[in-house]
Amino acid sequence: MKLMRIPIIFEFFGEETNLHFIFETVAFFLVFKYYVYQKNKKDHIDSKNRLLIVLGAIIGALIGFRLLGVLENPQGLLHASFMDIYRSKTIIGGLLMGLFTVEITKKMLKEKQSSGDLFTLPLIVGIFIGRIGCFLTGTIEPTYGRETDFFMAMNLGDGKFRHPIALYEIIFLIFLFLILKSVQKKDILKNGSLFKYFMITYFFFRFLIDKIPRRSALSVA
Repeated sequence: MKLMRIPIIFEFFGEETNLHFIFETVAFFLVFKYYVYQKNKKDHIDSKNRLLIVLGAIIGALIGFRLLGVLENPQGLLHASFMDIYRSKTIIGGLLMGLFTVEITKKMLKEKQSSGDLFTLPLIVGIFIGRIGCFLTGTIEPTYGRETDFFMAMNLGDGKFRHPIALYEIIFLIFLFLILKSVQKKDILKNGSLFKYFMITYFFFRFLIDKIPRRSALSVA
């Protein structure tokens, strides 16, 4: 049996690229569809205010996701291709900037209700799908660890055995989704708490990943 080789490459408009583009596009679509499904089930916020909050979240997330990713390496920006700029992104930046613009929007609207719970599960699904793309892209995307002899180490395309950080995150997100989904069904939390638990747990996970000893140091987007 022939094993799948990472990275997986394909042709896109005549240019050689990778699966991350497809998975990221699918992730944005499914996040939106799942969000609409959640909203139709239960929403404490007026429809007009909710629309403006969503627009604020999208604008902030895009700014944080792309711009902050590019600014992580400003020296290389002058010589970067379109695909280099496209690959420059940071989920943490998107979450933080999205949260900031949502809070600004709510201040302007004088909206007192918490708005984050409806975004929580769709965000986890979106990050999960995006990380599958990162994993299949291997060392082309900067979401892998350094060399290690850890039992889960994998050859991600450069012939060296590394921490498959994207795979670690995929596993973590599956458990996080199942736990928060169960909590949501029981309806035992105050409005807004689900999103807070997601942010705290996800940021703590990323903190732990960054604290792996230097011998197994990581480069995580």
